[in-house]
Amino acid sequence: MSAPHLPKVAGIDPEVPVSTQTAAPLREIPAAPGAFIQDRLAGWVSDLTTLHELTERLASTATLDAALNELLHAGAALVGARRGLLVLERAGTTTPSTTLGLGLGPADLGHLETVERSATALGRVLDGPPEAADARDGIATPDLLGDQDLDPCHREVATRLGYAASYALPLASEAAGRLGGAVWFYDEPGEPSEKQRHLVGLYARYATEHLARLTELERARADIATVAEELLPSRLPRIPGVRLAARHRTGPQGGGDWYDALPLPDHALGLAVGSVGGSGPSAMAAMGRLRASLRAYAVMEGEDPVAVLSDLELLLRLTEPARTATALFAYCEPAARKVVLAGAGHTPPLVLGDRRCEYVETTLSAPLGMLACWEAPSVEFSPAPGETVLLYTDGLLRRTGDAMDRAFARLHSAAASVPKADRHDPAAVTDHVLRAMLPDGLDRSDSTEDVVVLAAHFD
Repeated sequence: MSAPHLPKVAGIDPEVPVSTQTAAPLREIPAAPGAFIQDRLAGWVSDLTTLHELTERLASTATLDAALNELLHAGAALVGARRGLLVLERAGTTTPSTTLGLGLGPADLGHLETVERSATALGRVLDGPPEAADARDGIATPDLLGDQDLDPCHREVATRLGYAASYALPLASEAAGRLGGAVWFYDEPGEPSEKQRHLVGLYARYATEHLARLTELERARADIATVAEELLPSRLPRIPGVRLAARHRTGPQGGGDWYDALPLPDHALGLAVGSVGGSGPSAMAAMGRLRASLRAYAVMEGEDPVAVLSDLELLLRLTEPARTATALFAYCEPAARKVVLAGAGHTPPLVLGDRRCEYVETTLSAPLGMLACWEAPSVEFSPAPGETVLLYTDGLLRRTGDAMDRAFARLHSAAASVPKADRHDPAAVTDHVLRAMLPDGLDRSDSTEDVVVLAAHFD
C-alpha cells in the first residue's frame, strides 16, 4: 500500500524530506564577531587611562618623600592591597636609606625589621641578581600562613600584623639600575592577577626613573646647602652686652642671601645682612666674595658704615659690573648701646622691646651696582636694655607670598606677638617670628627664596 501524497503548497517541495529533529528556540541573539574585540579594546583603554593618571600624579611630585608616598598608594591601588612597605637603598649598600610604610605604624615597621631579610619576599627582591625573573616580575606569596617552609619569626610577625599574603616588586630600570623595592600586604590569601602585575610593573619602572631623578636632585640640593653654610659664619661671636642668634636657609637652586657678625676693635660689633642678585653656584660664589670683602672693609673702617658700603659698591662695580646686590651694615657699641647703620636697597631693621616694636627709619637708597657712585646717609639709634634688633633679607617677606606692604605688616605683627617671656632670648625671638611668618617651615622645597634672620639682643 503506497504512502499518501502530501498536498502541493506554493513554495514547498513535497519531495524534500522533513527533519524529525526540532531546533531549539532562539533565546538570545548571538554577539557580533567584533564585540569581543571591542570589549578587549575598552579594557585596554581603561587600563591605560588609569596608568596615565597615576603616572601624571607621580610626575607632579617635586620631592622624594612625596614621590615615595604616591608610589606606595598607587601600587596598592593597582594590586588591590591595603598596606605596603617601601625601601630605598644606596648603591653598593644593604642598609636602607629610606623606609616608608603604608597603613603601618612605627611599631609595625619595628616588628617587620625583626624578620631576617632573606626570609621575606622584599629581601629576596632586593638581594637577588638583577637578571633573575623574580627581580623583574616580582614575588607573589599567595598564602603565607599556609607555607610550611615559612620562617617562624616571619610567621609570628604576619600573624601579629594580620596579613596573609604579599606581593613584592623591585624598583629597578635599565637606566637607573635597582634603587630598592616595595611590598604590598593582603589581609586574606590571594595574589594580583596577570593584568595587575603587568600594570604595576610598568608603573614601577616609570617610578624608578622618576625616583632616580629626584634622588639626584636631593643630593644636589644637599651639596648646595652645604656649600652655602660653609660660606657663612660657622659660629657667632660673643661680645659683652649683646647676644646673637641667626637662622638661614638656602633655596633649592642656591642663592645669594648672607649674613655676618664679626668682633671689631674696642669691643665693638659689626652686623651685616645682604643679598646678591641671581641664584645658583655663580650667585653663591659672588656672595662669598662680597661677604669676605665686607669683613675686610669693616675691620678697617667699620665705625663708618657708609664708607664700608661705598667701598663694597666700588668693588662690585669694578669686578662684577653685571651684578647687583643689596646690603646693610650696622656698627654696634654694646656698652654705649649705640648702633650706626647704613643700607643699600635693603629692608630696614626692626626693633622689638617691652615698650616698642617698630621699624628703623633708614634712608631710601638704590642697591649696590645700580648707580655710578653709591652713597647714602647713615642712621643712628639707641636700643634700650632688653631690646632686640632684627635684621633679615627680603626672602623672608617674599616667601610669605604676600605683597610687600602686607608682608611688612605681617612681620611687624609676628614680632609684636613674641611672648614677653621669650623677648630676652634672641633665638626664641627668631624662631617665633619664623613660625608666624612661615607656618610651613623654612625647609619648604617649592620656594626658591633664601631666608636670613639675624637677631641681636642688647642686655
